[in-house]
Amino acid sequence: MEYGYSILMGIFSAALIIYAAIMAATKDYSMLPIRAQVAVKPKDPELYMSKLAKVVALTALAPALSALIGLWNGFLALIVLIGGTVFFLWLGTRIMADVN
Repeated sequence: MEYGYSILMGIFSAALIIYAAIMAATKDYSMLPIRAQVAVKPKDPELYMSKLAKVVALTALAPALSALIGLWNGFLALIVLIGGTVFFLWLGTRIMADVN
């Protein structure tokens, strides 16, 4: 199982992208976990869900890039995963900044 890490990260990234696509298509606020629904009560749930779908899809790029890098170098793949996650979550906070 030489490419186990890359396969796992690819599946995880695909699952996140599918979840983001379903969130973007339905804009259903009840798709969030109950804890998140209680903690966050946006004024416009549809706008919130569409922007959150963008953030989830953007964050899914980190494991996808890590999976590609993992085909060549496992240690570098972990660095890309951690750095990419931090960077894409930072971009996500910029996207979600104007949503109430």
